[in-house]
Amino acid sequence: MKGLGELERTVMEVLWERDGAGLPAATARDVSRALASERDLAHTTVMTVLDRLAKKGFLQRERDGRAWRYRPVASREEYVTELMLGALNETGDRDAALVRFVHSVSQTEADVIRQALAELTGNGTADGPPGAKLREGEPPEANPSDRNLTTGKEPPA
Repeated sequence: MKGLGELERTVMEVLWERDGAGLPAATARDVSRALASERDLAHTTVMTVLDRLAKKGFLQRERDGRAWRYRPVASREEYVTELMLGALNETGDRDAALVRFVHSVSQTEADVIRQALAELTGNGTADGPPGAKLREGEPPEANPSDRNLTTGKEPPA
C-alpha cells in the first residue's frame, strides 16, 4: 500500500477526526473550514485532493444535492496497520524485521503487543479474558492481515 502525501494526510486527518467524533460525512467546504486555521488552501485544491483520495480508494463519497460528502473507508489505525504490513512485506526477512521492531518499542508498547498476542492465541491475561478489547470502544478484528483494510477486499488466493 502506498502512503499518503502531506496534503492528503492532512485532509485524511480532518476526516478521521470527524468520523471518530461521530459527525456526518464531510463536504469539501467542511474540510476547507477545518483546515483554514492551519493551511491557506484554495477550496478547489481541497476538492481536488478529496476527489483523488476517493479515486484511490481511501474515501467513500456520496451525493448530497450538488455537493459530495466524503467519509474514510478505513480508520487511521487500519491505515497505519496497512502501512506497517506493507513495510514488513518489503523486507527480505520478516522475522528479523519483527524482532528488530519489537526491540525498538517502549515497555508500554511491548505490553500492548503482549496483550494482543495473548488475545490472538486465546491465552488472555490477568486484565481480561481472551478476545477482550485492547482499548475501550475498539472492537477486536477477526484477522486484519486477511484483508486489505483500506479497501476491505480479500487478498488474491
